[in-house]
Amino acid sequence: MYSAHVPVHLVDHPIAQHALLLLRDKGTYPSRFRRLAERLSLVIAIEATRDLPVEPRTVTTPLEPATGTALRGNVVVVPVLRAGLIMAEVVLDLLPDARMGHVGLQRDEQTAVASQYYLKLPAIDSETTVLVVDPMLATGGSAAMALDLVHRAGARSVRLLSIVAAPEGVEVVQSAYPDVPIYTAAVDRQLNGRKFILPGLGDFGDRLYGT
Repeated sequence: MYSAHVPVHLVDHPIAQHALLLLRDKGTYPSRFRRLAERLSLVIAIEATRDLPVEPRTVTTPLEPATGTALRGNVVVVPVLRAGLIMAEVVLDLLPDARMGHVGLQRDEQTAVASQYYLKLPAIDSETTVLVVDPMLATGGSAAMALDLVHRAGARSVRLLSIVAAPEGVEVVQSAYPDVPIYTAAVDRQLNGRKFILPGLGDFGDRLYGT
């Protein structure tokens, strides 16, 4: 945990931390960056879904009945476009019955303030678990806006998944939504004057898509 008072879950699995280190390396080229981002996103998603609701269920093996647990309820994954798409696809691989919405937010490079340009969400109710995925939790503005939108749509159980976070972003999100847990592989030192995370890993979307 990042703090006794803030529900930030640091995903410190060795595979996650190894992938994170390679993502930080400026020499990692886009195709490898994408593979590493997928690998790290998978570990984070597994941690974030550890306590999803389950129910007992019996199946018949080739030899006899066997009782186990099955997922109960419904999950919606909501990526913050565009960088969040790669994390969302990993969640869908992990939970193929999940549904996906999209939140399009664009950050002004001068003010670092996010503005909405697209929103499409499936039906969400109080029984839905919503996973908002935003790889870089920097200022917290985009994440907080995405959380606003899913809560307005009816979400009550929401989790935020990021690859790297800054303390400033954590503070913004938790001031607005203290009950929303954050799952991330690292809480870095701070933001620089351009609102990039330090040490961070640069512009995630640009490195992901080679732009």
